Amino acid sequence: MLELTMATVSGADTGATAGMTMADAPSEPGAVLRVGRDASVCRLVTPEDWLFVSRVHLEFRYGPDGAWQLCWLRGSQAEPSAEVRLIVGEYAQTVAYGAAVTLPRGGAGEVVVQDRTAPRSVNVGFHHEV
Repeated sequence: MLELTMATVSGADTGATAGMTMADAPSEPGAVLRVGRDASVCRLVTPEDWLFVSRVHLEFRYGPDGAWQLCWLRGSQAEPSAEVRLIVGEYAQTVAYGAAVTLPRGGAGEVVVQDRTAPRSVNVGFHHEV
């Protein structure tokens, strides 16, 4: 099971947890959780006017190899308006636009989508239960 929590943070709200949303999915091949502005396809939805987030920005996929992957899907723009970082404990990794990284099996961490033009971010915590 992969559990996600999401908080949208703007300016002075840093550290606030009010308004968190949650989603989960079983660890079964083909399971998918999406994060973005489009509520018709995303389980975790950001504010519609936060255009630094794509309609479908992040995708968490469970593969046949028994691992969850984080995918930063390419949007309609050639260059992204955001940066995406994966943080697990003391380890932080920048995720390339359009790239996928494997999440630690049975691990927990955070994915931060940071607006490049304003002090706003989407913080998605994850916990993989084995």
